[in-house]
Amino acid sequence: MAATTVDPEEINRFSAMAETWWDPDGPMKPLHKLTTARMRYLKDQLVRHFNRDSDSATPLKGLSVLDIGCGGGLVSEPMSRLGATVTGVDAAGDNIAVARAHATGLGLAIDYRHDTAEALVAEGAQFDAVLALEIVEHVADVGLFVSSVAKLVRPGGRVIFSTLNRTPKAWALAVFGAERVMRWLPVGTHAYEKFVKPSELAAHFRHGGLELDDLTGLVFSPLSGWSLNSRDLDVNYFASATRRSVRWPF
Repeated sequence: MAATTVDPEEINRFSAMAETWWDPDGPMKPLHKLTTARMRYLKDQLVRHFNRDSDSATPLKGLSVLDIGCGGGLVSEPMSRLGATVTGVDAAGDNIAVARAHATGLGLAIDYRHDTAEALVAEGAQFDAVLALEIVEHVADVGLFVSSVAKLVRPGGRVIFSTLNRTPKAWALAVFGAERVMRWLPVGTHAYEKFVKPSELAAHFRHGGLELDDLTGLVFSPLSGWSLNSRDLDVNYFASATRRSVRWPF
């Protein structure tokens, strides 16, 4: 059987919630709350890496960006508004249907595709930047997924992941707190054993020819909401890397 990054149980779980992607008070509420801090990080990383004008209304104009595991398009849409040519890909067809309908209603030209990372690799697709946000903790094979993402970014391009660290604090907040106490997410949304430590993700990056150069935490405070903190990677964190021009033999 061919290797795949797709976990059918995860696809079924998110397909069942597809119609709620754009409900700010529904199961995707935590992702809606993340938007401001998340987009601040993404914009800053891409503007600095590609030497763009941060004051421009469309600083990412001319850049091709892949949002892998795009869900309903919560990141694809603001990336498009920043000027990027966006391709949104998700292994759940129901998610893509919702994303397409929402973008069409707003007049946004986003290329949404029901597909997988490895399928795009087989096509030879490449992009200036690839975003893999809150997805690696849901895939069937982390190594294969990171390797596929690495092949999808052009040499010198940017890769940005965000995920959950495998720490007791992450379990307490993201699983027990968010799912079982606060009920922000349906119980079972996250499997603690699939959380990925920064050191593990860094090793996969190296094997894929990606040079990790930034780790930044995404921290929640009941008083101030979500903020970026480079010293706190205990729960949610970003990992950003550049694809080397020549892949090193590891």
